Amino acid sequence: MKALIIEDEKLAREKLQSLIKRYDPTYEIVGCLDSVEGAIEWLSDQPHPDLIFVDIHLADGISFDIFEHVSVRVPVIFTTAYDQYAIKAFRVNSVDYLLKPIQYEDLKRSLDKFQSLKHDLGAPDLSVLQNLIKNSGKQFKNRFITKVGDHIQSVSIEEIAFFYTEFKGVFVVTWKGRKHLINYTLEHLEACLDPQKFFRLNRKYIAEINAIETVVTLGQSRLKVNLINCQDERITISREKVSHFKSWLDQ
Repeated sequence: MKALIIEDEKLAREKLQSLIKRYDPTYEIVGCLDSVEGAIEWLSDQPHPDLIFVDIHLADGISFDIFEHVSVRVPVIFTTAYDQYAIKAFRVNSVDYLLKPIQYEDLKRSLDKFQSLKHDLGAPDLSVLQNLIKNSGKQFKNRFITKVGDHIQSVSIEEIAFFYTEFKGVFVVTWKGRKHLINYTLEHLEACLDPQKFFRLNRKYIAEINAIETVVTLGQSRLKVNLINCQDERITISREKVSHFKSWLDQ
């Protein structure tokens, strides 16, 4: 069995490969891609695999764009932290929809479903999907625990302006300008923050929408962002993320 992985986060990509191999060591991962553009090029030139795993949000856009440029007739398992895209995901040749962080039991259920349906894949039942989303109980983080010396403190999500990483640590900065170290990676934060309110600007910053003070256009279709209570004047959004960022601001 041959599978293709389209995922722009290295740790998520490696974890997915490990879970697939745990399920069946004979699965062959024929490629690992990290962008819409790369996926379109690969699928246009290479024989299609038996199954595709694809994250909905990629560095250069939404993965649904792939299927508007390339006719994909093999099953797809979507992976993402954003369940508002689930209905659209199932309108492509989807077998299942996995919410991040992916657990082995969920992956196993999806691959078992693929194995049972691979010779007779029909249109997905959207009513089943709606019930799945309703019962999934996806909850976003409401507070974070921080430690200052011997003291433990809880910081509510309403107090947070942005997150950033520095010297291998991740910090939360409040609207009052207070900085706290938390035991999370930015990748983990992406999966547990409300995507309507928070956006991953680049490899270093995740910002709450009201923390964005100004946005300035730079050369080569990039953007420069200034955040409230942030002294860093080099926060930029890459050309690949500009369209997604503007859509997020305009929602």
